[in-house]
Amino acid sequence: MRLPHSLFLVFLAAVLAGCASNKEPKFADMPDAPSPEQPVVKSANALSGKVASYNSIGRFAVLKFPLTHMPSVGQTLFLFRDGLKVGEVKITGPIRDDNVVADLTKGEARIGDEVRDR
Repeated sequence: MRLPHSLFLVFLAAVLAGCASNKEPKFADMPDAPSPEQPVVKSANALSGKVASYNSIGRFAVLKFPLTHMPSVGQTLFLFRDGLKVGEVKITGPIRDDNVVADLTKGEARIGDEVRDR
């Protein structure tokens, strides 16, 4: 009668030892989330511009891009304010110099919002 009791205690000790080693990581062990003060890294090939003007009645915006990297007609771009996505536009044209007209398809736009393709 002594052997099954001892065997049970050995089995119980092994189970408890196994459970003790599988603890969840503590919050201190996890990497920190990026803070708003950290710079945002962008791809060198990413299309980026600014909202130069916005017509809320017609829901279209004039966007300003560098002459070296202009969007194409029909392309969908995203509007960001303070790093947060606030809208979506579709390039409709016309394209004049470094300005292009786009229709607002989702969200909202304000002068100074950043326009990106990603």
